[in-house]
Amino acid sequence: MMNATTLLFYAFAALLVFAALRVVTDRNPVHAALYLILSFFSASAIWMLLKAEFLAIVLVLVYVGAVMVLFLFVVMMLDIDMAKLRAGIWGHLPFAVTIGGVIALEMAAVLVNAFISQPEAAAAGNIGDTKALGKLIYTHYLYPFEIASIILLAAMVAAVALTLRRRKDRKYFDPGLAVKTQRNDRVRIVSMAPESNRTSAADGAAPEKV
Repeated sequence: MMNATTLLFYAFAALLVFAALRVVTDRNPVHAALYLILSFFSASAIWMLLKAEFLAIVLVLVYVGAVMVLFLFVVMMLDIDMAKLRAGIWGHLPFAVTIGGVIALEMAAVLVNAFISQPEAAAAGNIGDTKALGKLIYTHYLYPFEIASIILLAAMVAAVALTLRRRKDRKYFDPGLAVKTQRNDRVRIVSMAPESNRTSAADGAAPEKV
C-alpha cells in the first residue's frame, strides 16, 4: 500500500507532465509561460518530497521569480505574429524530435554516470545540504557553473536588445542626442505681426489699429 509521500509524488509528477505538455502545445505564448511556471512549482514540490529544501527554494526564487518574469516581459513586449510563427511548424518536427532525443540521452548519461561513480553524493539525504552543494559547485563544477552564468547573462542581454529595437509604429527618443543638443539647436520664438497688418503693409495702406 502506498503512503502519503508516494501519492503526493505521483500527483505532482502527473501535474508536472501535464504542465510541460501544455507549454509546448498551447497556442497562446503567455499561457505557455504560465504553464511553465506551474511546472516549476510542481518540480519544486517534488524536490521538497526528496528533502532537498535548498534546491526547491532556489527553483522557485530563481526560475519563477526572475527567469519567468523575464520571459513574460519579452513575450508581452514583442509583437509576435503567431500565424507566421506557426507556419510550417510540422515540417520541423523530425529535427525537433532528434534534438530532443539527443538532449534526453545526454541527461541520462550524466545522471547514470553520477549515480554509478558517486552513489553517496547522489543519495537523497545529501541533496539539500547547502554546504555540500556549495563545495561541489565551486570545486568540481566550477567551469560548468561559470558557463551557465555566462549563457544566462547572454540571454538577458539578448532579451533587452530585442525590446529596444526600433518599430515603425512607435516613436523613438534618443537621450544621447538630447544631452548633446546646443542652444542654437533649440526652438526659437519669433515675434510676428498679425496677418491683417502684414496684408495692409503689403498693399501700401496704413495698418488698422485694434
